[in-house]
Amino acid sequence: MFSHFTLEQANKLLPSVIQKFNAVVDAKNEVVRIQSDFETNPKYMASFKDYIIKKQELNSAITSFYKSIEDLEATGVSVKSIDQGLLDFPSLMFNEEIWLCWKQGETVIKFWHGKDEGFNGRKPIESVDLEKLR
Repeated sequence: MFSHFTLEQANKLLPSVIQKFNAVVDAKNEVVRIQSDFETNPKYMASFKDYIIKKQELNSAITSFYKSIEDLEATGVSVKSIDQGLLDFPSLMFNEEIWLCWKQGETVIKFWHGKDEGFNGRKPIESVDLEKLR
């Protein structure tokens, strides 16, 4: 279900979103670990059995990774970059759609940017009349 977030709603949801984002990062790291082992360990090229078992492990890890992204985005946020730790919450300001922007490590949402702007277009929320941020 889609909805626009107020700043208050986004900040209230943020602890849960951060927890889900961390699960995405953990799942991605697991995929990378298994993929690296799969590509560099010669035992997986020496035996069909070992190859198939490792391939199935990789497939399961990839499935878990995508499921964790689905769980995160089901909250209404948009994943912009897992590697940079960027999430956006859809919001409205002056009846225009904007993004409330969160970066990994932040404990509250402090920035926003226009619909067609990216991370480099981030502006501090305190520069806006919060009554206009609905």
